Amino acid sequence: MAAVLLLLAVPGFAEDEQAFVRAYDSAAIEWGACPAFMPESCGLAILQGDPAKNNTDVLFRLRAGTTAPHHRHTSAERMVLLAGKMRVDYDGQAAVVLKPGNYAYGPPKLAHTATCESREDCMLFISFDQPVDATAVDQ
Repeated sequence: MAAVLLLLAVPGFAEDEQAFVRAYDSAAIEWGACPAFMPESCGLAILQGDPAKNNTDVLFRLRAGTTAPHHRHTSAERMVLLAGKMRVDYDGQAAVVLKPGNYAYGPPKLAHTATCESREDCMLFISFDQPVDATAVDQ
């Protein structure tokens, strides 16, 4: 009984909320467009949450050979690369190359670019703790 009371006290926990599983390559994933400054082929899918509120999980798809231009997010990003090979260049830091299974953390408001360097599309799981946004940064 104490465990149940503890769960009910956790912020964001709703009694009627259901657990679920999503495969990142499922045909049931509903893809939407990325912000206008991103490549047209870019895709964004909401896995859980409301992008206008805190704590939303998304899939970000970047086509092979394309780059997400210089941008930043209000929220921190907690990411796991699911497919492809992605180079991420954060301002003031050495570039990193993510491979499937790699975890990456991007601090709030730290501008960066991301390039899908593989022949296959890059698929990135991202967890945002604040509302989902992406703002273009002039270079």
